[in-house]
Amino acid sequence: MRVNRILLSSSLVVVALVLQVSVLARLHLPGAVPDLLLLTVLGLALVYGHVGGALVGFGAGLLADLAPPADHAAGRYALVLCVIGYLAGLVKPENGRLKSATGPMVVVVVAAIGSTLLYAGVGALVGDTAARHVGLGSLLFTAALYDLLLAPFVVPGIMALARRAENDPLAETNSQAKKPNISSGWLSGGTGLRIGGQRGGLGGLKVKAGRVRTARAGRIKGVKRL
Repeated sequence: MRVNRILLSSSLVVVALVLQVSVLARLHLPGAVPDLLLLTVLGLALVYGHVGGALVGFGAGLLADLAPPADHAAGRYALVLCVIGYLAGLVKPENGRLKSATGPMVVVVVAAIGSTLLYAGVGALVGDTAARHVGLGSLLFTAALYDLLLAPFVVPGIMALARRAENDPLAETNSQAKKPNISSGWLSGGTGLRIGGQRGGLGGLKVKAGRVRTARAGRIKGVKRL
């Protein structure tokens, strides 16, 4: 990933995780908790594609696994967001621009349901049965509802920031300025002549030609006198 992608993704993921843990988790809404981290991963994956989405999802999930008050096995949410980020990146719109709001809303609903099912499935493999006590059906419905209501305020803004970082005019200007001038390099390196000294070189050639002509004229006059 590029440096600007890493910096932007890290900043957005940290902000989303802090808001989710300190604000959204304290609302005590019925059922699931609005997953701001999931929406952040989806917004970045819809611009960066499947590879970038998988990397961002894995990093975001691992950070959520290690951040307090995490009460599950480390790597569990990292696996979930890695898979979700990869799949969301596969439906990346052309040039990262949305033509309608229907597609992203469908992606959000599918991702909310899929992440909940995958999280519960991985939890069942490691012996976590919390989803059974809460009710899987209630978790699926509330997760999809909360994320769908929150998505219009999160996903478009994140995609706009990601596109702006991708099309940074300062980075393009610096990259063009660093490109070497091939013609000047060839003239100075291949012929051994400097471009700035071309005028001086031509002047020296003219002086030499004048001297040769003067010498020839002197010789001709000497022959005639003889």
